[in-house]
Amino acid sequence: MKLKITIGEKILTATLVNNPTTRDFISQLPLTLTLSDYVQAEKVSDLPKRLSTKDAPLGFEPTIGDVTYYSPWNGLAIFYKNRDYARGLIPIARIDAGVEVFSMSDSVKVTIDIIKQEKE
Repeated sequence: MKLKITIGEKILTATLVNNPTTRDFISQLPLTLTLSDYVQAEKVSDLPKRLSTKDAPLGFEPTIGDVTYYSPWNGLAIFYKNRDYARGLIPIARIDAGVEVFSMSDSVKVTIDIIKQEKE
């Protein structure tokens, strides 16, 4: 399954990771969030409710394009630069292309939804 991330007129897709955290995230969609810049490497926002951390790794080393859940702060983080391992970080998805749109220093408003699969 894929996510659709809409930023103004630009639409990105992201491939979902199969885990309980991701499934819980999907249950909150669609979401419209304002992502703030954090340490000139990622865009972050609080989520409306906490996500499951069942079977989650203790941490994760994010790379460009990773969409993650930071459980200590109940936050979504989208990485536009590589970062060091962070305890409490859980992968949700990976942006397929176009992640550079997040590299501006300003906040950005996004809408995130699931791409519905066509039935054959």
